[in-house]
Amino acid sequence: MTTHSAVPVADPYVLTQDGIKEPPTGWRASLRYLGPGLITSASIVGSGELIATTTLGAEVGFALLWLVIFSTLVKVAVQVELARWTITTGQPALTGYNKVPPRLGRMGWINILWLLLALTKLLQLGGIVGGVAVAASILLPLGGDPLGFTSLAIWTSFLVTVSILMLYKNKYSIIERVAVALVVTFSFVTVLIALGLPFTPHAYGAGDLAGGLTFLIPAGALGAALAMFGITGVGADEITFYTYWCVEKGYARWVGPNDGSEAWLRRAKGWIKVMYKDALVSWVIYTFGTLAFYIMGAAVLNPQGLVPEGNEMITTLSNVYTNTLGDWASTLFLLGAIVVLGSTMWASIPSWARMYTNVLATMGALDWQDPVARLRWIRIFTVALPIVWGVAYLAIQSPVVMVQIGGVMTGVFLLAIVVAAWYLRRTETDERLRGGPAFNTLLAVSSVAIALLGVYTLLEVFELAP
Repeated sequence: MTTHSAVPVADPYVLTQDGIKEPPTGWRASLRYLGPGLITSASIVGSGELIATTTLGAEVGFALLWLVIFSTLVKVAVQVELARWTITTGQPALTGYNKVPPRLGRMGWINILWLLLALTKLLQLGGIVGGVAVAASILLPLGGDPLGFTSLAIWTSFLVTVSILMLYKNKYSIIERVAVALVVTFSFVTVLIALGLPFTPHAYGAGDLAGGLTFLIPAGALGAALAMFGITGVGADEITFYTYWCVEKGYARWVGPNDGSEAWLRRAKGWIKVMYKDALVSWVIYTFGTLAFYIMGAAVLNPQGLVPEGNEMITTLSNVYTNTLGDWASTLFLLGAIVVLGSTMWASIPSWARMYTNVLATMGALDWQDPVARLRWIRIFTVALPIVWGVAYLAIQSPVVMVQIGGVMTGVFLLAIVVAAWYLRRTETDERLRGGPAFNTLLAVSSVAIALLGVYTLLEVFELAP
């Protein structure tokens, strides 16, 4: 496990014979080596689940329940395929993206597109910061009314400052442990509430659930559906930064450099199996969390005609809890919202700091293999990004719209990731390590679904869709 001090003692991005470790066998032995997927889950449970998914349920009821399930499942195969390449090469995603032709100078077309994604994500992550600030402001107003600009500005500044101070060291073990605690706690409570709704005035039944599995998209809900598909489950950014956490957990270093030996092949297969388990646990967590938030929006908010908008998003969403458990639950929800949205902030800051640093390396601004330069730039972005996100929120103050804009662009970039995953699989992944028939079928289905989404989203953007 990597601990980022001034200079990493054992750089996880440099594969050496000294770093080799035999992989565990079986679930019990593998549990201590899980972690990258849990950091990813901490990022997912927040922008997608609490905001986009609950909002979609409030808008259309149970009608798009099938899309929630499909969205969380279909993208996992691409995530795993890209992580397989990373574990066997020791290279993170943006290094791989930059190898996909055609190129414009030093930059590949996917990394150029990534820069556009990053711009929209400034809005999406700004919406997350805003969601935390709104919840904190309602819970404890500072300097004025709960949703007044002064109170929101104070809380936004406080959250940005605390995030920078806590994450500046960029120590993997701390990031992993806090992410796990945050995501598991609130997801567990939310799933329990969703399961308990049938015993409240906001009960739903088998008929509601069956009606949500008709594979139809209600009129007027396409934009929100596209945004939700892009955000829920592993989105383009989570698929990308999952590779960094796989490296920093140690998977690639433990496999060691590819010397073509049977020993290397055995280790690679073993650590890829651990990654499979890690991705599966992550998928279970965020899928049940996503379903819970969607059902709560459909069962509680939709019948009342309540749709989260603007800074009132948090107070509207709190109806899910207060209408189910009573007024006392408002405080519980606000604390929970701070936790779940805060987990997204917590996981996103170090993840995006790594991606920005990596893309600068592909532009020639630094040597990615230089641990001192890499850590310096990661720390620069750890400071800069939360500040930019906070300013973006205070300038726009519409968390739902900000999150949905990022979600639409995520859908477009997913198409580029599919292209990269297949290119790297064909050109750099050892043939002996490619998945079996069942996985390859799932990867093909996943790729086609994501491709159709990306093409349709582009047509929508240019107003060419039917």
